[in-house]
Amino acid sequence: MGWDGFLVLWCAVWGVAALVGYGMSLAGVTRAQRTVRLTGRIQRVREPRHGGSRKGGISVVVSYRDPASGQEVTVTNDGERGDTVITCAWEGREIGVCYPRGRPHAYWFSDTPEEPGRGLGRPSFAVFLVYAGLVVLAAVGWGWPWALIGFGGPWAVSGAVQLPGAVRAKNRRIERLAAMETVRGRVVAVLKDVSVDDDGHTSTVITPVVSFTTGEGTAVTAYCTSNLPDPAGAYGRDVAVHRTPADPAGFTLDRAAEHRSEERQVTFHVLAVVVLVATTVAGAVMVRGPGALLW
Repeated sequence: MGWDGFLVLWCAVWGVAALVGYGMSLAGVTRAQRTVRLTGRIQRVREPRHGGSRKGGISVVVSYRDPASGQEVTVTNDGERGDTVITCAWEGREIGVCYPRGRPHAYWFSDTPEEPGRGLGRPSFAVFLVYAGLVVLAAVGWGWPWALIGFGGPWAVSGAVQLPGAVRAKNRRIERLAAMETVRGRVVAVLKDVSVDDDGHTSTVITPVVSFTTGEGTAVTAYCTSNLPDPAGAYGRDVAVHRTPADPAGFTLDRAAEHRSEERQVTFHVLAVVVLVATTVAGAVMVRGPGALLW
């Protein structure tokens, strides 16, 4: 089988996978549609032990009500509970709880309550693989400049469409930074995780844990992974915490650094769009010659 045949088979297989996935979504039988998603509330927060591990997140006790049975369920986040770990916690915080229907104790958490899903992630990814296969097929059959057009063009359009929204979101985040209030906090623990890879190289991850009380009297415990000088020696240090009044989880130790980060994100977005447009134009010029610029 040549490259053409392989790519056609690739597109056919992933096309069938996408159709099956969309069909399952229409039938309401995807895993996402069979998952109960509701709101839980943190009842108790356990302060991390200094020198312990960050794995598993901040230890909390969460309660929620199973809508099928009406049973009040109280659980902890000990053990493996999905990919999301709780890195910011306070008593009364609402978080997302998910579990298969009829199994309220087979739960996992999310940072925020989630809307019911339709299970379209995998079939949509299969469509992307079909698209990638078609672009490569065009490049094999008509020449590699078509890959520049096929990949650069759609992504340039997508990036350009999303750019105004990204700018508005950046402006909103900067406004929130300007409106933050400042409270005193304290580094109550420094967590240390040491891992060794297959080659015997050792890597160490240091995670300070900061505790502070909001103006409303809410005691917050959170991982602080940025903008803290000398994190390894920060245990017991007093720090200034800038926080959003409406959301205790929205805090930073350095507003200026966050502001620069927001500006860099938009700059990177703009540069990415420019590069993609340039890639598409270069591909068009190589396919059609200099006259392509006059399209």
